[in-house]
Amino acid sequence: MSGRQRIVPTSVEELASVLATHHRDRRPLAVEGGNTLRGMLPPDHESDTLVTTALAGVLAFAPDDLAVAAQAGISLRALGATLAQRGQFIPFDAPQRADATLGGTLAAGWNGPRRHRYGRPRDFVMGTTIVLADGTVAAAGGMVPKNVSGYDMSKLYVGSCGTLGVLVRANLKTLPLAQRSRAFIAPLPEYTRERAIARLRESPVEPAAALWIEGFHKEIEGTDGPEGRLFLLIEGSDSFVERASRDVRTEMGKAGVPETYVVDGAVTERFERVIDALAATIGERSVTYRVSGDPAAIGTRASRMLDVAARCEMRGEAIGDVMNGDVYVRCTDADTRSFAAKAPMLDDAMHDDEPAARIVACDHPVRAKLNVWGQPPGTLDLMRRVKAHFDPAGILNPHRYVGAI
Repeated sequence: MSGRQRIVPTSVEELASVLATHHRDRRPLAVEGGNTLRGMLPPDHESDTLVTTALAGVLAFAPDDLAVAAQAGISLRALGATLAQRGQFIPFDAPQRADATLGGTLAAGWNGPRRHRYGRPRDFVMGTTIVLADGTVAAAGGMVPKNVSGYDMSKLYVGSCGTLGVLVRANLKTLPLAQRSRAFIAPLPEYTRERAIARLRESPVEPAAALWIEGFHKEIEGTDGPEGRLFLLIEGSDSFVERASRDVRTEMGKAGVPETYVVDGAVTERFERVIDALAATIGERSVTYRVSGDPAAIGTRASRMLDVAARCEMRGEAIGDVMNGDVYVRCTDADTRSFAAKAPMLDDAMHDDEPAARIVACDHPVRAKLNVWGQPPGTLDLMRRVKAHFDPAGILNPHRYVGAI
């Protein structure tokens, strides 16, 4: 092979052959699904690219057992449509569902805002088939939940960003679809944000998702009050949704929020737009950081990060996950040239304030100069040993994972 290539295998055997050849030749290989979360990794300009999107079938579906097996290249939207035909779903809340792949979502370890209620994506994985760096095809787990005494190898690949192997199949648990869903939008008057967040977290009726938003007006509907706005999602039976609706309005009233607007139409689409906003860029002149922590402190954390953006003369917008504690801050400049000039200074300042901040979206080439992963975890040495064991030649997504693994 000569020059950079974009390789799209149409079978597991073909994919395994590609890996075996690159392993033999010590040739680096970038692994890509729908490329919707590309901002989470430093850019790669030297490797061939292996794309999984041609492996996009549903391999087995057992609705009575609440189980499905699908190839890694299937889009979340296509998989969701198949499950919905039998009244089931998997709560993988990743941006751009039409393009986001099952394998890419799992490899990225993307955790959405409904995980406090349903669990993380890794919790739904019962089995996997992986092609290892040398082309070996390895299967783990099965199609039914099991109690395992040792480490579940199927979980190892979730969040590894394609550095240990290429996921080609995942066996997943499914859930029954909610009978009904309803959304709420509440502009927040001055001095109500913290009270509203506390009320939601202490409410006896748990929302499926609760997001505090400041900005993102082109992506997410609703008008900010002096302290932003809330977007809430309620899912369940008819009786649960009606009871929860009354409780939400009561809790918001106690927090000093006078207006909570009910949205019954196109609720799924509206929620997906919120998810899309988490990784939405504004051309090549924005960067979005994510920090996780105490859910009770999302307002304080977001305010600090927005202050960093203001000090660096960038416009800041924020989304805070009330139930899980994630904070997303998008920093934008007026044009690409000034953004490129300020981005390294912003990155340093953001990590001085929030060392664990990670970049989840940025389309400007300056991303190569930024600290995409933030402060490495204390387990970095162990992660490096695992990488060396599974990919001794270091060909899979080299130097793109945390700690330049």
